[in-house]
Amino acid sequence: MRLVVSLVCLALLATPLAAQADWRMASSENFVIYADDSEAEIKRFAEKLERYRSAMGYAFPSTNFVPSPSNRVVIYVVGSGKLVKKLYGEGSRYIGGFYVPRAGGSIAIIPPVDPSARGYVSPSERTLMHEYAHHFMYENAPYVVPRWFGEGLAEYFSTAKFEMDGAVGLGLPNEARAYEIGAARNITIEELLDSKAYAARTSTAYDNFYGRSWLLFHYVYSDQARRKQLVDYLTRLNRGEPELDSAIAAFGDLKKLDRDLKKYLGQRKWQYIKVPSDVLSVGAIEVTTLNEAEAASMAVRVQSRSGVDAEEAATVVLEARALATTWPDESEVQAALAEAEYDAGNDEAAIAAADKALLGNASHINALLQKGYALMRIATETGSADAWKATRSHFVAMNKIEPDHPVPLLYFYLSFVGQGEAPSKNAVTGLEWALQLAPYDPGLRMTVAQQQVNEKRYAEAIATLGPLAYSGHASEENPALKLLEEAKRAMAEEPAVVE
Repeated sequence: MRLVVSLVCLALLATPLAAQADWRMASSENFVIYADDSEAEIKRFAEKLERYRSAMGYAFPSTNFVPSPSNRVVIYVVGSGKLVKKLYGEGSRYIGGFYVPRAGGSIAIIPPVDPSARGYVSPSERTLMHEYAHHFMYENAPYVVPRWFGEGLAEYFSTAKFEMDGAVGLGLPNEARAYEIGAARNITIEELLDSKAYAARTSTAYDNFYGRSWLLFHYVYSDQARRKQLVDYLTRLNRGEPELDSAIAAFGDLKKLDRDLKKYLGQRKWQYIKVPSDVLSVGAIEVTTLNEAEAASMAVRVQSRSGVDAEEAATVVLEARALATTWPDESEVQAALAEAEYDAGNDEAAIAAADKALLGNASHINALLQKGYALMRIATETGSADAWKATRSHFVAMNKIEPDHPVPLLYFYLSFVGQGEAPSKNAVTGLEWALQLAPYDPGLRMTVAQQQVNEKRYAEAIATLGPLAYSGHASEENPALKLLEEAKRAMAEEPAVVE
């Protein structure tokens, strides 16, 4: 996913962010949060997110996998909803916050959180919790799930309530979808359960897909008999059965299911899961105040992480150079300059800035990443064997610093592909481990699946592609679905093995 920043946003964002002197960072087991807020409030927010994740792990099968430090979700709390929309770019009219899944650097950008909403979540928190639920699902359910299930799960968990006794409530009625369900264009039960049928609809009017997805998930997840059917339904999907066939086989008469949904919507009492505080794990939370240079660099860092095109990168790099001139010995500022120089296409300058950052902090992960990206691009453009060797050596060294960082594993593999050589067995093993570390990254998943197809490991490729094939965020020309069909055809054509 590529996100753009308008030049207007650069002017709006840079001054307010840089002018503040009390930017803080909260660091917990699963999150890193940057906000211009008090120590108490940013810590409270981090604790809330860790409680939320822990509650989801209690209610939904979880591996409890702990991410490496650089693979945590990084949340930037920017000045306003208006800035969020500008950072998102085109199509931001209904955007209250956004999340970008990427190996070694998933980010979320949201407006300020309302501190008065102590129990119920504020709109910006709800947006974040919806998107983080997707992240959590990919970590813990890396198999085929239809679009309605993914969106319904995210909506279900996004209404979390944080009790005064430390408990977390899940499954509250989603009042934000009430109008949608009642007034928007109705999606039939068949369209809801069949991704292809929904994609083929001719009407472009605003519909109740999200509301209906939430309602269906809430119903089948809360009703014990229907939950057993849900397990059967997902099992059938992951055996390769078509979506609608799986639904009919598991849920039975779809017209009855639709009637049951309407009845369920009209009930007065809703099942509410209260996860007690004594089963929730928050862990240690460290809050640090950014120094003047680090605070001043926040505008450039947020803009770079959100994504810039060539014209915007040329503007951002000027700001980054000015900051680096003012603070030449600050590793964070030099690392921000390295990223801006790389985005602007200046590889040698990016390497020089990264090296300056590494003088102050030899393990600065972003500086190491930007240097690696620049080395890779130089090797690609020159085709030099020495350049490819230097690139591989860099990512091997980076892997020793943080063994469970997925990006060095991915780029070590890509260095073979870029050079036109067959990846080593070690490179392929590392690539597949990277996907285990970052199962939510769609590009990484596609890379793994393509390698598996290349090696004629079709069954593994089909399993790898499952989470992408019916993704609601995929383009109309879903490449994962095309590769999935290719793998299925190839596997069907494989000669039978006679023992």
